[in-house]
Amino acid sequence: MPSFGSLLVSLVAASSLAAAAPADAGPHLKNGAFSVPVVHNKHVRLNGPVSLARTYMKFDKTVPEDVAAALKRREKKLRHKYQKNHKNHKNHKSHKRSTGSAISVPAENDIEYLTPVQIGTPPQTLNLQLDTGSSDLWVFSNETAADEVNGQALYEPGKSSTAEYLSGLAWSLVYGDRSNSSGNVFRDVVTVGGLTVQKQAVETAKKVSAQFTNDTLSSGLLGLAFNKINKVKPVQQKTFFDNAKESLDAPLFTADLKYHADGKYNFGYIDDQAHNGPITYSPIDSTKGFWNWTSTGYAVGANDFTETPIPNIADTGSSLMLLPDEIVGAYYSAVDGARYDMFQGGFIFDCDTTLPDFTFGVGNAKITIPAKFIKYAPATGNECYGGLQSSSMIGFNIFGDIALKAALVVFDNGNSRIGWAAKNL
Repeated sequence: MPSFGSLLVSLVAASSLAAAAPADAGPHLKNGAFSVPVVHNKHVRLNGPVSLARTYMKFDKTVPEDVAAALKRREKKLRHKYQKNHKNHKNHKSHKRSTGSAISVPAENDIEYLTPVQIGTPPQTLNLQLDTGSSDLWVFSNETAADEVNGQALYEPGKSSTAEYLSGLAWSLVYGDRSNSSGNVFRDVVTVGGLTVQKQAVETAKKVSAQFTNDTLSSGLLGLAFNKINKVKPVQQKTFFDNAKESLDAPLFTADLKYHADGKYNFGYIDDQAHNGPITYSPIDSTKGFWNWTSTGYAVGANDFTETPIPNIADTGSSLMLLPDEIVGAYYSAVDGARYDMFQGGFIFDCDTTLPDFTFGVGNAKITIPAKFIKYAPATGNECYGGLQSSSMIGFNIFGDIALKAALVVFDNGNSRIGWAAKNL
């Protein structure tokens, strides 16, 4: 029986970013400070169950049965649509994998923000996702199994004069369906924006989980969490940021993600023009390797603010916002006709319904997520899938892109804190 990840192949083809590849990294601003673009796919069509399933899998959690069933139905529908549209097309292809086979379908779902990263000498440019929810820099490479590559740019260490194979080291990332990505470890020159790390661990994939294969413009991840959760064994490796931070003017970076638009990451400085409110900081707890922090409460629409601690992970690699049932229930009780739908594996509502904003606390300050951010994706008919869903099955709360796009977010490694500031939306 194919793994759950293989069911994602047809759907995650949707996240292949049919738009043009990201532009070259921005100019070096000054010594110790630089800006890096993140490019949004302007042709994206989102799918809620896919985004939710990918979050479960990322954190090695079992995907709930209703979400898995929703994904399987979607995959079957897209497969049928593709076969119908290509029944007389002799050149269409399918990708055979050890976990089963799946037909490539047109880009139709999901979303990613990608950033150009240069690896090796001479530099090889790969578009990677900057991910505050992981700590590995792993890439598709010429070592990746041929049937698991689908147009991604590949890192070829043999073509880099500065690549050094780290004998005896290996890495493996296991996902919630028990599929995995794994491979060898090299050390090479890595440049992001205006900053170069001379001897950065680069994890080359020999095997790639099915969920990544059809993400054709994404060649891997650059983790920005903490070294503790790096997956290289027997000796863990430092993240790019940890290696680079001593060269920065300040040991921090900021995420300025945008709603349906390009954004940027700044390293080593805070752009005063990127926010219009004060930055309020909250301490982080990095003992588990993540950007864990605690929000001070929430409000739904114009209702009173409820003071309650909401511990969570700030994760640029997750699309949705996952919160406790009590909070999710409070939000959707304010939405006419909203309901939990077993066939979608989440809360849905009429797309024409007026949604309330959602506000969360940072210390004594508040950040408001506009209602339009929470109208995440079409579900079925004229119903939409909510960007706010329950965290009860995954076991912890996640402030993903739904929340992160609502503010300038400061990941202050040097002072063990995270900052949030209102910005123009």
